[in-house]
Amino acid sequence: MPVPELTFNNGVTIPQLGLGVFQTPPDETQKVVEQAFEVGYRHIDTAAGYYNEEGVGAAIAATGIPRDEIFVTTKLRNGDQGYDSTLRAFEDSRTKLGVDAVDLYLIHWPYAKHNLFVDTWKAFEKLHADGLIRSIGVSNFLEKHLEELLEKTDIVPAVNQIEVHPTFQQQQLSTFSVARGIEVEAYSPLGQGADLESDVVTGLAEKHGKTPAQIVLAWHLAQGRIVIPKSVTPERILSNFESIDVSLDLDELEAINGLESGNRIGADPDTADFTQYRN
Repeated sequence: MPVPELTFNNGVTIPQLGLGVFQTPPDETQKVVEQAFEVGYRHIDTAAGYYNEEGVGAAIAATGIPRDEIFVTTKLRNGDQGYDSTLRAFEDSRTKLGVDAVDLYLIHWPYAKHNLFVDTWKAFEKLHADGLIRSIGVSNFLEKHLEELLEKTDIVPAVNQIEVHPTFQQQQLSTFSVARGIEVEAYSPLGQGADLESDVVTGLAEKHGKTPAQIVLAWHLAQGRIVIPKSVTPERILSNFESIDVSLDLDELEAINGLESGNRIGADPDTADFTQYRN
């Protein structure tokens, strides 16, 4: 069964299920990504702040898969925001990835205290116009950040990559984004494992003969989100991929929706203030 695709507001398509490499050790990244390619993944999500772009690039170079069949996302470090510094940082990422063009480039966080994301986005627009990025987007942007960006710049983001999982669904932000033509991409889609222990999720897993992770990933896919689970374990990489074969009915989806608790795991985008540089 092929991975379903979504179409961005500029006509570019993205596999709805991808592999995230957040916290994947740099010396293991190539092997992990190659394993994902063997399973059938064609969408890899990395970031400058993960310090493993070179491993992703090495896997892309080593595979026999045509480049136009691989979708690669990377992200700008907070400390590199600003027009000129964004241009330099992007070229560094592109070199590490070893690609002519990046499929999706994201502003990783608003880094709002520094008031740079509008100038940063204008650099993104230039890189897009120059053909070096196929689609541009944001991550961790709240409604007010999106409103400012839409008011002061020309290109509507293709994606808002945000924390979404059964106990933290960000439904208002998701609705706001989608209404403006911005696809929602879920990171920490399994709630870093905690959401898999819910009685609702485990009950559905038993009912369908699937793993709890497959149930939660199927929930994301059914609601039209892009989802990027991470793993370095071959068995789990495969198991997560097989979530594309799981179908949940409306009552089952609503049962998972009912797990909302409003508890964020990651940093608050309104106050997050870190450069993402290594000390």
